[in-house]
Amino acid sequence: VQLVESGGGLVQAGGSLRLSCAASGSIYSIDAMGWYRQAPGKQRELVAVITNRGDTNYADFVKGRFTISRDSPKNTVYLQMNSLKPEDTAVYYCNVEGILTTTLVDFDSWGQGTQVTVSS
Repeated sequence: VQLVESGGGLVQAGGSLRLSCAASGSIYSIDAMGWYRQAPGKQRELVAVITNRGDTNYADFVKGRFTISRDSPKNTVYLQMNSLKPEDTAVYYCNVEGILTTTLVDFDSWGQGTQVTVSS
């Protein structure tokens, strides 16, 4: 399974960015799609996740500012980030969990990461 991320960049505090992540390959089904981030010197942390039923979960530090959504037919997940803060600066990684077509075995794939930099 391949994940292609896009949408990162440099933005001023208070601005917005929209991240996209498209999954492709031998996918039978997707159980959940999510976004994580890792700032320099820190551990990777969950930002938001959305299940195949549309249930969402957000980290407290993004509630009310970020929105996760998905386009199921396109196997694509989005992260709309508003009211960005300098502390949101990090590499953002897409994560997809599901089942492979060929083997009906679970998979857990990560994107290559996209840099988000918020200037003050």
